[in-house]
Amino acid sequence: MNDIAVIGGGAAGMMAAVCAARLGARVTLFERNEKLGKKIYITGKGRCNVTNAADEDAFLRNIMRNPRFCYAALSNLNSAGLMAFFEERGVPLKVERGERVFPVSDHASDITRALERELARLNVAVRLNTRVRELMLDESGAAAGLVTDRGQTYGAGAVIVATGGQSYPSTGSTGDGWAMAEATGHRTKPALPALTSIETEEDWPFALSGLSLRNVALSAYDAKGRRFYREQGELLMTHFGVSGPLALTLSSRLPEDPAGVRLALDLKPALDEAALDRRLVRDLTEQSRKRLATVMDGLEPHALGLSVLELARLSPEKPANALTQEERRSIVRLLKAMPLTVKRLRGLEEAIVTRGGVAVADINPSTMESKRVPGLYFAGETIDIDALTGGFNLQLAFSTGALAGRSAAEAAMRNGELEMGNGE
Repeated sequence: MNDIAVIGGGAAGMMAAVCAARLGARVTLFERNEKLGKKIYITGKGRCNVTNAADEDAFLRNIMRNPRFCYAALSNLNSAGLMAFFEERGVPLKVERGERVFPVSDHASDITRALERELARLNVAVRLNTRVRELMLDESGAAAGLVTDRGQTYGAGAVIVATGGQSYPSTGSTGDGWAMAEATGHRTKPALPALTSIETEEDWPFALSGLSLRNVALSAYDAKGRRFYREQGELLMTHFGVSGPLALTLSSRLPEDPAGVRLALDLKPALDEAALDRRLVRDLTEQSRKRLATVMDGLEPHALGLSVLELARLSPEKPANALTQEERRSIVRLLKAMPLTVKRLRGLEEAIVTRGGVAVADINPSTMESKRVPGLYFAGETIDIDALTGGFNLQLAFSTGALAGRSAAEAAMRNGELEMGNGE
């Protein structure tokens, strides 16, 4: 019998296997793909934003779903501990803007290789191209092993499910772990895209596709007109709506059904309406004989300026000296609040992470063990936890994986099932 079986060879699964094996457990890691860490290779645009060096309070504020559930996992392995883990294994790291942590090499492959070397050093058996179809339970209802897609059975005293969510299905994240959880009586929250682009009802962004706007502010309002989001940064216009950092962050803060949520894009967040109006008056006065389109070129990229005029129902050919006070104020209002309405979020195939997963109420946060099936553990994006961009999601995967692996091995020790043979 294998002491511990880990399902999923991503960040959470590899760390779970490492931490269990370091305590002496015999571990077998099952991965459906032809290689480990397939999703790690594409994180941080191939550079791997491995964690975030923010302090604990700031880190927790960036967890969107169930931050309290993550306390124990982060206490067991925080960002400093994770950074030390990789640097001790030959991967020097660097901290960039926003406390984002990357390998000095800017190669995600360095992170995966370090984990693979540690798995090999600890004699973890890795079975690639092996998809797990179901979990096995014993007569008492405890985890007893698994069944692969080839009908092979593997006995185990504990099973750790770390199969990821349902975003980027090309990497193998297709919700297998959620199906296993549901089949064994666990509750799950529906899979929704998070950290993804936003489709809009308005079509004015479509003509600006590819235009990147820096130092703008995006706001969102609830049904009662109360603002629940405003951040300044970068936004990308697309053929379907908006993307870029501001849109990705907002997507994780939107309600489950975001259709109809009103947005406002502030193109001049450094100026209030009065200051912006004075600026526009000055430009109109200095260029009184020029077209409105030319005046707008001094405020915004040409195509965006034309969009502002179109929304204001003004001809770009209109002379600057013919603009009325109300028309000028209309331009100012639009520059401070270009209207957008959420149509829907882009799908899971484009989302960076998945919102949803195994309900945290069914998992012991101190161990990552199921409250319904003894000996069954969950880690990573399989759980209903997700965070904003900046290395937070990978840290959560590593932290929950580390706690699940350690907890499973310690339980095996207490039960006298652990054969000390490949630990440190």
